[in-house]
Amino acid sequence: MGNCLQHQVANEDSTKFTFEDDIWDDFNDSYGLNYSYSNVDAAAPCRSCSLLDDSSLPFFILTSILGILAGGAVLFALLRPLFHWQVCPERPFLVQLAVGSTLFSIAVPFLAPGLKGLQGTPLCHLAHMVWYGSAFAQALLIGCHACLGPKMDTGYVPNLTLRLGVGLWGMAVLLGLPVTLASDTSHGFCSLTFSKSHWVLPLSHAIACCAIFTLLPLGLLGAKAIMKIRGRGQCPWANVLWAWFVFWWPHGVAVGLDFLVRSKALVLWTCLAQQALDLLQHLAEALAILHCVATPLLLALSYHQTARAAPPPLPLPLRRPSHLDTQRGKS
Repeated sequence: MGNCLQHQVANEDSTKFTFEDDIWDDFNDSYGLNYSYSNVDAAAPCRSCSLLDDSSLPFFILTSILGILAGGAVLFALLRPLFHWQVCPERPFLVQLAVGSTLFSIAVPFLAPGLKGLQGTPLCHLAHMVWYGSAFAQALLIGCHACLGPKMDTGYVPNLTLRLGVGLWGMAVLLGLPVTLASDTSHGFCSLTFSKSHWVLPLSHAIACCAIFTLLPLGLLGAKAIMKIRGRGQCPWANVLWAWFVFWWPHGVAVGLDFLVRSKALVLWTCLAQQALDLLQHLAEALAILHCVATPLLLALSYHQTARAAPPPLPLPLRRPSHLDTQRGKS
């Protein structure tokens, strides 16, 4: 990746070699050589237009600010004392998703390419852990909620939501360890390194991204279609939060393809294919970054749908008059 490859010749240079071209043609004819500009272009390194370069720093900062504000507003609405918890039994689940989205928003600027020289290796490791750990946690929470449905909220199992939350966040941290250990600032900015001698960590990261971001939503959709055809209940429970995977599905595909190309398992024979892959990676990363702004909106919409579907809270029962109240009335 890098800047666009431009084959430009200055105006004064275009007339400078008019006579020398004739001498070059005679040299080719004399020695049987066949040099042409097409051969030089074919041998030139393939470079792509980088969408997320140093100039994209405002995009990272603006997205981070909007994500923090939106996530903080949703957290305040869910955790405020006047919140009607009986109306939205999914409150613990929504709070965890809002926390994951807000954490991701905080980590976004630290991985921006425009912060060269300001990113130390420990900060790079921490940023990658928060970036992917929060994303993996959100994906696992949505997948688990789709499989269990109302069982997470009706109290069938004591502290089920709390136990699942701790377990899923722990699993997300473990899934984020490979990219955390494989990242450094050797190229001047925080990025994932790949070498033939240390390919286990990039491979583990690629498998985790493909499994969580790509295969998990496909599995949910396939299971939903099968259950609907057979008419065996509503599980997995589909809701508006499934739209979260739209922002991360291309990223899982791009990470898998990038590993295949770097490991020489997939060979790109043309420069156009390499440029297309680079463009796919940048677009997928930008779309994944935008999820921290869209997730709070999806959470608000999910709460609105849950509040409409939930039955109205029962009125408080009238208190029976006690024996002491009867005696006070007689006196």
